[in-house]
Amino acid sequence: MLGAATLIEGAEIMPRQFYRSDRVSGLLRRELAQLIQMEAKNPEIGFISVSDVEVSRDLAHAKVYITVFEQDKAASSLKALQQGAGFFRKRLGQQLRMRSVPELHFIHDASVETGQRMDELIGKAMSGVPQSGSERDSSASDQTNESPPVDEEE
Repeated sequence: MLGAATLIEGAEIMPRQFYRSDRVSGLLRRELAQLIQMEAKNPEIGFISVSDVEVSRDLAHAKVYITVFEQDKAASSLKALQQGAGFFRKRLGQQLRMRSVPELHFIHDASVETGQRMDELIGKAMSGVPQSGSERDSSASDQTNESPPVDEEE
């Protein structure tokens, strides 16, 4: 017991700083995702997800990163969201207990599309590459489970 207390007393623990802007961005992300899903009536808004929200330190502006799952509707979805930004801001003001709600700026988050494109490129690159030694070993062990090859010369 005494040893554990000594370790705790001797350790220098740096307090983690939690900024209000970080808490507000998490809250806005959750609430906006729910608002867009439940209350957005514009058919131009396709199948989207709120991937992240970054709030400025003064809480005046918020960058809302949107992932659009239908790539051909990305531009129209962003335009519709930007047009409805005032509605979303008003609804957030009604739901949240905040003095002022940040101005919303919707930005397309292309990380999912980039990841899919990289997976396709890696798949193409791997299909043209001959098997390496470790892969050959595993395929050779698969062949040992089968019956041994028979020489036809005998």
